[in-house]
Amino acid sequence: MLDTLLPILIFAALALAVIGAGRRVRLWRQGRPARVDLLKGLAAMPRRYLVDLHHVVARDKVMSNTHVATAGGFVAAAVLMILVHGLGLAEGVLGWLLLLASATMFVGSLFVARRRRNPPSRLSRGPWMRLPKSLMAFSLSVFLITLPTVGILPEDFGHWILAILLSAVLVWGLGEMVFGMAWGGPMKHAFAGALHLAFHRRAERFGEGNRSTGLKALDLDDENATLGVETPSDFTWNQLLGFDACVQCGRCEAVCPAFAAGQPLNPKKLIQDMVVGLAGGSDARYAGSPYPDRPVGEHHGSPHGPIVAREGKALVDAETLWSCTTCRACVEECPMMIEHVDAIVDMRRFLTLEHGQTPGKGAEVLDNLIATDNPGGFDPGARMHWAADLELPLMAQQGQAEVLLWLGDGAYDMRNQRTLRSLVKVLRAAGVDFAVLGDEERDSGDVARRLGDEATFQSLARRNIATLSKYRFERIVTCDPHSFHVLGNEYGELGGDYAVSHHSTFIAELHDAGRLEFRAWKGGRVTYHDPCYLGRYNGEFEAPRNVLKALGIEVAEMQRSGYRSRCCGGGGGAPITDVPGKQRIPDMRMGDVQETGADLVAVGCPQCTAMLEGVVDSDADVRDIAELVAEALVDSAPSKVSKPRLAQQPLAEEVA
Repeated sequence: MLDTLLPILIFAALALAVIGAGRRVRLWRQGRPARVDLLKGLAAMPRRYLVDLHHVVARDKVMSNTHVATAGGFVAAAVLMILVHGLGLAEGVLGWLLLLASATMFVGSLFVARRRRNPPSRLSRGPWMRLPKSLMAFSLSVFLITLPTVGILPEDFGHWILAILLSAVLVWGLGEMVFGMAWGGPMKHAFAGALHLAFHRRAERFGEGNRSTGLKALDLDDENATLGVETPSDFTWNQLLGFDACVQCGRCEAVCPAFAAGQPLNPKKLIQDMVVGLAGGSDARYAGSPYPDRPVGEHHGSPHGPIVAREGKALVDAETLWSCTTCRACVEECPMMIEHVDAIVDMRRFLTLEHGQTPGKGAEVLDNLIATDNPGGFDPGARMHWAADLELPLMAQQGQAEVLLWLGDGAYDMRNQRTLRSLVKVLRAAGVDFAVLGDEERDSGDVARRLGDEATFQSLARRNIATLSKYRFERIVTCDPHSFHVLGNEYGELGGDYAVSHHSTFIAELHDAGRLEFRAWKGGRVTYHDPCYLGRYNGEFEAPRNVLKALGIEVAEMQRSGYRSRCCGGGGGAPITDVPGKQRIPDMRMGDVQETGADLVAVGCPQCTAMLEGVVDSDADVRDIAELVAEALVDSAPSKVSKPRLAQQPLAEEVA
């Protein structure tokens, strides 16, 4: 009897899955067009799934092995089940392979069941709690119905009573594992996730060591286009596909600094709200952690309705979007490689450009950038006052230099001026041929872009690019990771391609080339804080540590360091929008410092310096790497004439 039922059940499930898949695709296609290479993406999908995605999953070894067993076992069992029981190709080794695949999947499902007995708070519950039983039902039923096929049990094993029971269990498993993938349910991510990896909006992320972190430019010349994202259908179709791929594991939630601080943001909930908007409805059925102090069930939306309502409730409250520090911790941790920050900035762009709804001091900062080219509204002619006694060489006078030193808007901040003076001392000690733009330098545009003001960003960027095009230099060096990121990763779309180095990287190169000599460190215990825009955004974790090591410092690492470093709270315009929470993000970070017992926290970012020094109840000193290096310099530095050359970088004129 099973021989008759099985092909019917299998192909009925496949037919319903195809219908559901078509329905799901129509939902995604409500989004704006996006150009992708369909065939190339599909061809690359297996490697992206098995290698790139698994690199992220493998950070949790237990769950990595569980995923290999359950997902790998299911894919193999599903294909073999169609061949063996659907098409009757039971000859030879196929039946035995099906037994192995289903047994492997069953073992994986046991680990899933164990995890779900007492799940961590970040995991969604609701329908997800039935997932272990569904995995077991599918794998166990496939295993049992295959035993007669390979001769382990007699062929009459499938008499009608047992056949009905096995078929019922198989229908349960098929319903969740095949039907549910395409129609919605805990396994939906398997179908949507595979296609998301194939048609990812940042295909350049894939491949060993590859990164893609620069925001994508808006076409401001298209008069018919909505500036930013107002409704779910304003996202591109492959962004909507990416939202639908969310597995609700909550790894993004666990690392989000705003969520930990009690601000009204949870990256997982935000993505699920976009899925609600994709299909239409409310968030009442959401089974995970809500936004702090925001009850579930109050928000609703539709594909063509507003995401943020000007009055009342829609899918998301504006405060949720403005809570984000754009630190990319959520993106770095996401096992489905979803781009949360892109989506948040897209929605901010609409609020800022179309409605001027930038909270806190946002509007004032943007007005200052337009009027004075700096966010503080300072006199542009005062940019170099801090260096009046240093006689810094100007590009306007020299025309070319080995290094263009980009000062950033820290030039107006008395605290960061100490860092800049230290960096100048280091460059001169190493005999570096450098110059500055002086009053010709403008804000890089980072804060304008993160606040959603793409127009002001592009205006600042194009003017800076025009200025830089007048001069010849091998590379740009800056102590500001935000300027480093924008100049190196986001000016290129607008015609400005430059070799840009963070000052810690450049100092490490100078030391390795024998151009700097340090006295041994005699201070106390030191830890190091990884800036988000240097580490997660640009993958530079080693150079700052190498500099500290060259100083004789053994870094006492914080529990959250490297790619899992906790944000200081200073990125994405967060200090400007100033959305309240239950605690401050920099206070939490200095708590991490305190756990190491460090007397000093070394930093490499003026934003981080300002945020961490603003913590009033911490005894740890905050010092930039340039300050530590300047204090440790041995007086006998190599002369400018005899200095060994660093590796040559393309001249700006050649790459612009």
